[in-house]
Amino acid sequence: MAAFLPSASLPDLPKIIMGVDPGTQIMGYAVIEVTGQRVQVLRYDVINLKAFGSNHAVKLKKIFDRMIELIEEFLPDELAIEAPFYGANVQSMLKLGRAQGVAIAACLSRQIPYVEYAPTKVKQSVTGSGAASKEQVASMLRQTLKLPAEDAPKFFDATDALAVAMCHHHQKGNNVKAGGKSWGKFLADNPDKLAAPVAGKKAVAARKKPAA
Repeated sequence: MAAFLPSASLPDLPKIIMGVDPGTQIMGYAVIEVTGQRVQVLRYDVINLKAFGSNHAVKLKKIFDRMIELIEEFLPDELAIEAPFYGANVQSMLKLGRAQGVAIAACLSRQIPYVEYAPTKVKQSVTGSGAASKEQVASMLRQTLKLPAEDAPKFFDATDALAVAMCHHHQKGNNVKAGGKSWGKFLADNPDKLAAPVAGKKAVAARKKPAA
């Protein structure tokens, strides 16, 4: 008879969290790997959309395509995304909402659950103040995650996205409501359903994993 170990004795399995700070000019993204309380920053950067001018449709396609590339590279288990800030400009709000929706749709197309966080919630989680500035958020992240100053991205959108991912980590995943499946698990369970090869070492390993 097989023996079952108590859950407390099981090793902590790594979780990949993608954080996104939506934008129609600059969209920040971050990917972290969490193992227990240990956090490793895999990447944080931006999708620069300024070159596409006022062509909103092209920008949305760029967001979707880049999100899919990141998903296939890192195989995130969950997406944490910042909710749009309700400003006075209705047209800007509509465009920002579309950008957020496209990023979410890219993740849902790969069965990745998502959680939305208010900007004040993100700032509160990282700095202790919901009114913290972008500079204060970036500074706190550099301190707590020991990020080299020379590797800091040019835009605060990247550190904002990292803050969203860390906010989700601090929630211990308790707010995930879109399901428990992930793209990595889908690849492992359905290696023959992919139309094209998937980038990244983890994806290759998932596809080669023998059936139990």
